Amino acid sequence: MDHKQKLLEIYKSSSSIKNITSILPKYADFIDLIATNSYKQKGVFSVLVTLLVHKILYPAQDIRCHQTQIKGGFSGRTIDTQYITPTLKQLKLPSMAESGWLTRSLEQPYPYTLTYEGKIRDTVIKEAFLNVVDYVQTKKGNSSDVLQLLLHLVTQVALSNKVVINPLTNPEKLTILKVMNALDQHFHFIYHQTGAAKLPVLAFYSLYMLLIKELQRYDGCLLKPLANHTTCDTTSGSSGDIEVFKDGQLYETVEIKQDRIIDSNVVRIAYEKIVKYDPSRYYILSDKGVLPTEKDYIAEYVVDVKEEHGCQIIINGVLPTIKYYLRLITSMEDFVKIYSDLVSVDQEIKLDHKKKWQEIVDTILNV
Repeated sequence: MDHKQKLLEIYKSSSSIKNITSILPKYADFIDLIATNSYKQKGVFSVLVTLLVHKILYPAQDIRCHQTQIKGGFSGRTIDTQYITPTLKQLKLPSMAESGWLTRSLEQPYPYTLTYEGKIRDTVIKEAFLNVVDYVQTKKGNSSDVLQLLLHLVTQVALSNKVVINPLTNPEKLTILKVMNALDQHFHFIYHQTGAAKLPVLAFYSLYMLLIKELQRYDGCLLKPLANHTTCDTTSGSSGDIEVFKDGQLYETVEIKQDRIIDSNVVRIAYEKIVKYDPSRYYILSDKGVLPTEKDYIAEYVVDVKEEHGCQIIINGVLPTIKYYLRLITSMEDFVKIYSDLVSVDQEIKLDHKKKWQEIVDTILNV
């Protein structure tokens, strides 16, 4: 049995925790703390899951020694990347883009002892994480029980973070103006949680899901699944926020700069990606417009890129571009449904953003 199979096995049993009796209350509290903060501390969560699964499969392994360069160690990052993180994504549980070990505070070449030197910023979570690892490794805590409890609690957190968006009651009354007003309010409401920058990305992704089906320009095109919005393009290996492929080649890229003005540096970085990934169109969209003092330079630069490379850079506003695309699709109802579904399930979109969209659907789109 490999790590994925074991994780799935424990996950299936985690719907109930009635059979768990051996975990000391102190460590149950630490586990609960990690579960409660699993969406804020995805790296800690995925690393801990990896260590626990590995301990179940290889009881003799000291899981504190998480790197091969540590004496008696093993490659936790490889196991996480290959088995754990993809499975967490499959289960729709908190996960990093590739591995928890990409978090600098967790990748330090020291054992995860209680005196671990890695600077996990949240010291309370650091204490909880190291104590759970110590509990399993030195105090003979049952790793299966610990993992079962952790997954049970995280599943409860995931359920509490899910908001079911009410369906449209009068879809025939939808207009582009209504939808634009709803999106404008959703994007620009003052939230107390981070993550709102991904909302325009979800809106464009929803539009492209329809455009690919309906427009001749996109015949035979495929839409690449969304990556984590907080992952840099260098790490994710992508050219932008949204990528459209045709015949296996990158066809079109959309890069959204929410709350950031477009200057010459933004355009030059886009050109570096154009040279590397070779799309035929590259959209740079911002709700802040172009820096006035560099407007002429950027216009000339776009022309030069077209002549030199062949790629057309298109610079525009977020909402004006959405409005244009809404005119091209057949059904406003389909767009709203797809966007609502994406908002509801996306792990990076916080509860505040989901509840706000639910409110907007009821007060703007369902009247």
